[in-house]
Parts: sequence; C-alpha cells; structure tokens
Amino acid sequence: MRPAFGQFQEATPEFLRFAAQYGATDVLLNTPKLPDYGGKWALHDLVKLRTTVESYGLKLSALENVPTGFYDHIMLNGPKRDQQIENMIETVRNIARAGIPIFGYNWMPSHVWRTTPKLIRGGAVATAFSLKEAERMPLTHDREYTDEEMWENLEYWIKIITPIAEEEGIRLGIHPCDPPAKSLGGIPQLFRSYDNYRRYLAIHESPNCAIEFCQGTISEMADSAGDALYDFIDEMVRRDKVLYVHFRNVSAPNPDEFHEEFINTGHVDMYRAMKTYYNAGYKSFFIDDHVPHTHQDTAWGHRGRAFANGYIQAMIEAVTKQGEGK
Repeated sequence: MRPAFGQFQEATPEFLRFAAQYGATDVLLNTPKLPDYGGKWALHDLVKLRTTVESYGLKLSALENVPTGFYDHIMLNGPKRDQQIENMIETVRNIARAGIPIFGYNWMPSHVWRTTPKLIRGGAVATAFSLKEAERMPLTHDREYTDEEMWENLEYWIKIITPIAEEEGIRLGIHPCDPPAKSLGGIPQLFRSYDNYRRYLAIHESPNCAIEFCQGTISEMADSAGDALYDFIDEMVRRDKVLYVHFRNVSAPNPDEFHEEFINTGHVDMYRAMKTYYNAGYKSFFIDDHVPHTHQDTAWGHRGRAFANGYIQAMIEAVTKQGEGK
C-alpha cells in the first residue's frame, strides 16, 4: 500500500516537488492538459508526461479522466459514437504503450454535482450536495434518459474496450457517480449502488475491468451504512477489482444530502477502512480527494492535501506494522 498525490492536471515542477517532498511514491494526473488531436491523445505526449514524472523519482501510475467531449456520445449513444469509440481505442492503446498502467474514467456526461457549500470544523469550507436544491436545476442534455438506455450504452462500450485493454495490458476502471443519486439533470447515475457495480463487472469479466474506488462516493451510497462499506471494500479487494483509492470521508451514508469532511471526521471509520484494505491484500495506492478549503490555502489545496496525505501515510504505517506484529 502506497501514498500518492493526484487531482492536478499538469506535471509542473511545483506539483511534482510537492509530491516528492511530502513522501508520495506515485502520481495520478486528472484530465491532464495534453494536446487534443481531434478527440484523442498522442503517444509521444503521454511518454513525455511519464518521463517528466519519473525525473522526480515518482511513478506515473494512473491517468484519471479524458475530456468529456472525447466520449460523451459513447455514454449517450449520440451520432458521433462510432468515431469517438475509434478515438478512445487509440487513446487507451497510447496510454498503455506509454507505460502508464491504469486509466480511470467515469460514466457521468453531466460531471460531478455539488450545491451550496457548508462550513465545517473551524470555519473550513466543504463542498456539499442537496437533492432538493439540485432538483431545481434544468436538464443537462436534450432530454431525460432511462436506466436501461444508459446500461445498453455502457455494455456496448465495455464489450469493445475490455478486449483492447487485455491486448495492451492496461487496467481500466470506472469512478462511482458523484453524487450517487438516482438521476441528475435527466441522466441516470448508474454507479450509485454496490449491486450496480457488480452488474458492471459481470458485463465482460476480466482482470482488466475494475473500479476506480472513490471511497467517499461509495460511502455515500444508500447501501453503505453499518458494516456494508467495509464488507464491500473487502469483497472488491479480494476480487482484485480496486485499481486505486480516493481515501476521503463524508458526513453521512446518504446520496441525497451530504457534505465533505476532513479525512479524520465524518461517518467512515478510516482506521477500520484502512485495516480492511490491508487485511484483504490491497497492493496499490491511496490519494487524497476533495479536501476542505482551509484558511489561506491555495485553490488546489496544498495545506489540506498535505494534511490528508500525512494522515494516509500514518494509517498505512499503523496497519502495516500491526499486521507484521511490530
């Protein structure tokens, strides 16, 4: 189990020094700012990105997300679907051939939803979500879509892209819908329950098809109360379906009303969660995510992320040493 930094778009010296100095071993870039060649990324740009990260003694272990415009017609069965599929196949091949082993993406054509922020400990500002507030917002696309339409589109895509991933030796995983409400802006949020994740994994059973495990979002799902979250972590790790973890905490197991929390507050027992990953044999990395905005912090959240990542490193050390009997 390893600490990592993510959620930045450019591999600048400032970000990479920060990651190296604060003890990360791995880096994840979220929607990296790479040249767009007609809705796809080129191999030479991806290789340059990886070697830049490696020059700081870090490993570029994953990319998270491409621009939504690369594959929105795939998600919604739009008129450009076939062309986008061709482009995405080329992009996935290029990510793999550049030596980047993981590609995480989402199935949210309407992106992440948040409503009015909330003040938490010491006046820190946390993002929040209220379904009552969100329901007053208009449709995000041309009409309302049904669950089965979205499942058909997903199944069509998974059956095409998973064999490509197998050929190239890259692992692909989907982020849960954030928030995991039933529908937002007319778009069903497919990845809103544990059973829906199990349905997705059964479309084309393969070690290359897995989960981008955002623990915060997964802990908001309606079926995450009690022991269910920890049981799901155990199940997915033992099935080797957890590519990496967004190790964060939220206020409640309620997809319709919640707010972000500091990593050491919220409803999730983070020590129990970390111990569950360890006991199940998890071998990959953890990143911070959605940190509250604290006094005089930067827009990216350097202070909040340093705090969260330090907490992650301490948790990894605690459960590892306990497991080794030290």
